[in-house]
Amino acid sequence: MFRQSGNFIHKYSAGCISLMLCCAAFISSPVQAMSDQALFQHARESYAAKNEIALAQDLAELNDQQYLLAPYADYWLMLLRLDKADNEEVQSFLMKYGDFPFAERLRGEWLKKLGKQEDWQWFFDQYPYYKREDIAVQCYALLGKSVAEGAGADIAAQTKKIWLTTADLPSSCNPLFDAMQKVGALSSDDVWERFRLALQNGKLPLAKSIARRIADFDEKNLKLIDIANQTPKALLEDNPKLLKAGRKKVANKISASFKTRAGIELNLFALDRLARSNVPEAVELFENFKNKLSSVDQAFAWGRIAYHAARTHNPKALEYFMQAKNISLDKEQLAWKVRAALRANDWDTVNATVSAMSPEQQQEGAWRYWKARALNEQGLTVEANKIWGPLSRERHYYGWLAAEEIDSAMSNVEQEYKVQDVEVSAIASQPAIKRALELQRLDMRWEAKAEWVWATRNFDDKQLLAAAEYAARQQWYDIAITTADNTKQLHDFSLRYPTPYRDLFRSAALNQGVDEAWIYGLARQESRFMHHAKSGVGAAGLMQVMPATAKWAAKRMGMDGYSNDLIHDLTTNVDIGTYYIRYTFELMNGQAVMATAAYNAGPSRAKRWLAKEPMEAAVYIETIPFAETRNYVQKVMANAQMYAPRLGRSPLSLKSRLGIIPGAVTPEVILADVDNE
Repeated sequence: MFRQSGNFIHKYSAGCISLMLCCAAFISSPVQAMSDQALFQHARESYAAKNEIALAQDLAELNDQQYLLAPYADYWLMLLRLDKADNEEVQSFLMKYGDFPFAERLRGEWLKKLGKQEDWQWFFDQYPYYKREDIAVQCYALLGKSVAEGAGADIAAQTKKIWLTTADLPSSCNPLFDAMQKVGALSSDDVWERFRLALQNGKLPLAKSIARRIADFDEKNLKLIDIANQTPKALLEDNPKLLKAGRKKVANKISASFKTRAGIELNLFALDRLARSNVPEAVELFENFKNKLSSVDQAFAWGRIAYHAARTHNPKALEYFMQAKNISLDKEQLAWKVRAALRANDWDTVNATVSAMSPEQQQEGAWRYWKARALNEQGLTVEANKIWGPLSRERHYYGWLAAEEIDSAMSNVEQEYKVQDVEVSAIASQPAIKRALELQRLDMRWEAKAEWVWATRNFDDKQLLAAAEYAARQQWYDIAITTADNTKQLHDFSLRYPTPYRDLFRSAALNQGVDEAWIYGLARQESRFMHHAKSGVGAAGLMQVMPATAKWAAKRMGMDGYSNDLIHDLTTNVDIGTYYIRYTFELMNGQAVMATAAYNAGPSRAKRWLAKEPMEAAVYIETIPFAETRNYVQKVMANAQMYAPRLGRSPLSLKSRLGIIPGAVTPEVILADVDNE
């Protein structure tokens, strides 16, 4: 078919003098067949505009041209028609495209449609085939089971597991919650528990929606939620108990009564918000009204105060945790109790607190490593080695630290495997791999990665390495790294830690006098060497430089004619990023760990996390308040450790690379400079 102006053939008026003139005009007009990619792009636009007729026409042409991505247009058309398509039609589509990644997504949308229509027979016929995690589908499945079987203990337990979260759940879960609450399977205590969770995690709209499920919840308390969030001290100080203590009454009474459960929750929330920004002030106010609370609520309050104290490196954090007594601390509180103990060099508490974690949390690399460290510090070397041994065989930051603890770096020789061209060709010939690469070329990166992950999901180590090599040859470095990272027995660390743009990085490192392995380690973590990478906050390029930072650095570097567009230029981006890391390195007195933290979170924060006394860098890193920065520093430093030998550097242990963090003359106490993990 021929197209002009995107979607139609020019219609000639009836003024043509003769058939010959009309034909001549038609032949000479600039009309040509659209390319496969242009036609596919038009299909995307038709789908985005919900133009079913245009999309059907595009699909027909794509099928005529046998374009390898035509099935995606068919998928989009089915999505547009799903509400009116009969079940047999959808089932037939899924049978046709069962080996495509979008099949599971379509099955999920179909199941939601069936659940909404309460077509339970078709729903449960298809549900066993659904392999994705989708809360909306789970809610419909539980609702359907409750209709058929009643609200048994198993259904109630699964419902509570979904309910007790601070996540914003899909509206399709509300019918399930309504049904469970009606029969008492979702109790009043369950509702109050989620209300408390929502408040302490700052999810105020969620808390207010939960409050509407509480009988006799006073509407004025909804306004007090905002007051407690914005001015927690004001709400707490306007309390009769505090007034008797001599505090001045505020102009308008805004206190929440301790005689109602809502009032207790609001006071606890206000205390939590105040402790987030000023622990000493929160403790002072809490001491004045704590006797109005039950012993359980007092312990809960101390647990929240202790959590914030630990995250702000308050030296009294462990003391406050002791006040929490025997209440069950949540996952993050336990983690920060361990971190507070690390900064206090209290290995007994480290061991005891890790032991109090759930089995799942104890299996995390961080807590296995630190528990073994605690055991070793207590003289229980054999017990420590039993943990470090298996951990040392895992290829990550804590695994490498564990390997150094038992001096097993040399004994755990990796099985290196180099793929042959024939293996790479076999991967490249697979239809799913071809589709993934074509999607990447069309800048449909999310779909491209989904197709790639689906294609490689059952690959063995040799196939994974061949796929990684193929991706690397296409300069699809992030996919190459991720794929190579997934091998279990056979490895190729040149694919896990590639060195693209070598001349560029070497030159920048030499010019700034910094370790090239460190710069590579940083770039690998920042962008995985995808130069078009852009973060949600605007950081761009290989080094993920913020526009304001780039402008500031360019001026200091004497770059003439710098403009924001140059942040996407490879050389400029690497030069500026390397200059800034050298700047932070000097600002942190030559401490690479602190400079790495500064690159991610800012120099003032990196300095603020110092202690009065020197500490090993692994403890400094572990107690960084921002989870993102903590993980970032661990990975950058581990990356640098792996890059060093690849770049011809002398071997250096990870512990030596991390070093010792010097003590601050007057360590600063963090007040409100922490994120909400």
